[in-house]
Amino acid sequence: MILIRDGYIFTMEGKNYQKGSVLIENGKIKEIGEDIVAPLDATIIDATGKIVMPGMIDAHCHLGMWEDAIGFEGADGNEMTDPVTPHLKAIDGINPMDRTFEEAYQGGITSVATGPGSANVLGGQFVAIKTYGKRIDDMIIKEPLAMKCAFGENPKRVYHDRKQAPSTRMATAAILRENLFKAKEYLQKLEAAKEDPAKKPSFDMKMEALVPVIKGEIPLKAHAHRADDIFTAIRIAKEFGVKITLEHCTEGHLIADYIKEEGLCAVVGPSFGERSKFELKNLTFETAGVLSKAGVKIALMTDHPVIPLQYLPMCAGLAVKMGMDEDTALKAITIHAAEILGIEDRVGSIKEGKDADIVIWNGHPFELQATVEYTLIDGNVVYRKNKA
Repeated sequence: MILIRDGYIFTMEGKNYQKGSVLIENGKIKEIGEDIVAPLDATIIDATGKIVMPGMIDAHCHLGMWEDAIGFEGADGNEMTDPVTPHLKAIDGINPMDRTFEEAYQGGITSVATGPGSANVLGGQFVAIKTYGKRIDDMIIKEPLAMKCAFGENPKRVYHDRKQAPSTRMATAAILRENLFKAKEYLQKLEAAKEDPAKKPSFDMKMEALVPVIKGEIPLKAHAHRADDIFTAIRIAKEFGVKITLEHCTEGHLIADYIKEEGLCAVVGPSFGERSKFELKNLTFETAGVLSKAGVKIALMTDHPVIPLQYLPMCAGLAVKMGMDEDTALKAITIHAAEILGIEDRVGSIKEGKDADIVIWNGHPFELQATVEYTLIDGNVVYRKNKA
């Protein structure tokens, strides 16, 4: 057992504690309150004068897919040989021993959604994982989490150079529609085969991977920066009745009312850095605040390695500087991120029964001078400042 004692607790559940404690047992949060009596066998962590909060969540990154300080040998995020690769699984490309995992949990990030890049129209399956461990199978929170798809410049750029489709936005949309149609038909045949085995279709690994999308079990995780690409993503999702989350949503602030009207969530970022391509010309840290004030639930991302993962709280702080509400920004990297990813039953807040993923800070996480004193994942202290 571990008792974190007398800290200022941000629960992300609507109630904070000025001088509260958290009791942890068997990797789970057992109790939260102000007058918890420590069991005799409990390890005590004194959090007096510290901020205690749930481990942060990056809702969109590529952790472990592009390894640190290495080139081709560690680049496993984009299979740029076929614009349709839904059958690829992030878990088969992640190296959890890359040093950026350690940097992540030392910076207070305990869970991430990671997966393929945006070179392909359909890039493959994202996964939600913890940031501590040696074997990816033991780190999984949810898999598959979502199906990556991409609109805009990236698929065009890759396949234009190969003189094949998609070289236009029209082709990107057409290829996505074609494969969703095929997946829908494939599922219909599978359902019909329950009554008549003769109707069972030949095995198709790509269509098998898309069946959970058609059934509404996982969403399309749609890379879209520009407003017109966002609308195309929404249009296609509505045509097929599939779930979708808007990823990057760089021009979301220009169409916030429309996104709210559609009832969609957005994972915004990376907002820090240069405008390296035309579809980023309206890049601004104001986007997150405008969307959230319009009533859109948002999460914030680093798109690691675009922004190193440990700077997720800095990105949230910059969003606050540009108009986002501070409490909403904290939720955008904790409970709202968990809810958008569909993993809020386990992570994202300090609540009885949830995984004991907890971070103790010596200051507010949006302050540049603030540092992490402790990181706990699944109730284990995986990092303690100034301790080996």
